[in-house]
Amino acid sequence: MTGAKFEQGTREQVKSLVKASHEAKNNSYSPYSKFRVGAALLCQDGTVIKGCNVENASYGLTICAERTALVKAISDGHKQFKAIAIASDMSSSMIAPCGACRQFLVEFGVDWDVYMTKPDHSYKNMKTGDLLPLCFVPDSLDEERISHSA
Repeated sequence: MTGAKFEQGTREQVKSLVKASHEAKNNSYSPYSKFRVGAALLCQDGTVIKGCNVENASYGLTICAERTALVKAISDGHKQFKAIAIASDMSSSMIAPCGACRQFLVEFGVDWDVYMTKPDHSYKNMKTGDLLPLCFVPDSLDEERISHSA
């Protein structure tokens, strides 16, 4: 689905994005945790980029599905996003992004949609900034600072 475009209205777009996130988890490389995660990222131009989690025997090197999708999108020239849907196999609760992914998401804006889903394709929607209150964003680097003398 990488490179696919959505032209339908918002409701169909969300359903398709959620479905794509569940398809993406099928590519998960999770031999250690067996915790499959998929993501589908909707770019500003309508392109959808899928990502999945990729584990590593050195656990700290594991990359989450959300960051995989964002890195793929950025490397293809996309820098503005409308939404991301995240999927896992958890049956009783919605999958939510980890802290590192929340910070990665707000790097590209605090007002785009995150759809956290369950295997039955039900979902909860939140804005990126709401998932990470008091976040550090690129504009934070432009704030006035006190002068420091050594």
